[in-house]
Amino acid sequence: MRLTRFTDYSLRVLIYLGQNNQDRVTINQISEDYDISKNHLMKVVSNLTRLKFVSAQRGPGGGIQLNLSPEDICLKEVIRNTEKHLHKVNGSASHDKHGVTADTRLKGYLHNAMLAYLDALGCFTLADVLEPRSEVAKALKLEGEVA
Repeated sequence: MRLTRFTDYSLRVLIYLGQNNQDRVTINQISEDYDISKNHLMKVVSNLTRLKFVSAQRGPGGGIQLNLSPEDICLKEVIRNTEKHLHKVNGSASHDKHGVTADTRLKGYLHNAMLAYLDALGCFTLADVLEPRSEVAKALKLEGEVA
């Protein structure tokens, strides 16, 4: 499964905020550190704020920060809410006048695969990304990662 740039940026923003959890951070800081367009980040942060993953404060001393603890931010929910095409996947096979076709079966299989993908992410949180704590997350450490 390939994630959109919008989801990639959303996850990066959450990671950045999780690593700087004590302070408010500006979009400019994230833009410079990740070399991402400020305009793109504004859309991403607006969406994350709407979804209540992030809180934003305007004006002097303003910025953004996590609205939830990293343990309460499930990767499945972030991806499900940032990947717009996931809402278009239709699990019920539509029947044409010839009944179930190879096309409708394939759509059903792909829908089931997408659900399995999201379910697999359901046990991981932003906290696991920042520092693997669960046994599953620890077991999935990348090869060569220093413990």
